[in-house]
Amino acid sequence: MNAKNNNIHSLTIRSLSINDYEIVLNWSKDDIFCSANGWEKNRSEEELYRWWLNCIDNKSEDFVRMGIELEERLVGYADLACIKDNTAELGIAIGESALWGKGIGSNSILSVMDYATKNLGIRIFNAETHEENIRSRKMLEKIGFIEISRIGYEEYLGTENQLIQYRFQ
Repeated sequence: MNAKNNNIHSLTIRSLSINDYEIVLNWSKDDIFCSANGWEKNRSEEELYRWWLNCIDNKSEDFVRMGIELEERLVGYADLACIKDNTAELGIAIGESALWGKGIGSNSILSVMDYATKNLGIRIFNAETHEENIRSRKMLEKIGFIEISRIGYEEYLGTENQLIQYRFQ
C-alpha cells in the first residue's frame, strides 16, 4: 500500500508497523495533538502499545488505517472508515504539531483519496471536523469538499465544539 504525491517530495502513504510505536508514543506526549485528535492524555505506555498493535493488526472490512511518511519518517496517519459500496469517511492526523499548516495534510488526503479510488473503488468521501478547526476546514474546502451539515458537538482543544460534516464526490 504505497502512494506517492508529487506536491511534497517523498510523501508516502504506507502500511503501519510495530516499528512506528516509538513515534506514536512521542505523539501521545503532545497535549495539543491529543486534544486536537481526541486522544486520551497521559495513557500508560502499555495501554498505548496494545492500542497500536490493534491498529496494525486491524482486519476490518470497513476500516483502513495507513501511515503518512515524509522523508522516510512517519509523521501521521490516515483513516478510511465506514467503507461501504463506493463511500468512505476520510480522516487524517499529523502527529507532530510543528508540521501543521505545511500542506502535509492536504497532500496526504489527496494521496489517500487516490489510493481509495484506485484500490477500493471509493468515489464518495465524507469528512468531519470541528467548527473551530479553521485549518482543517480550509484544507477540506481547498480540496473540493462541500459542507453538507452541522450535526453534533464534541470536545476540541478543551472546549465543546460544533461538528461540521463535508462530502467530496
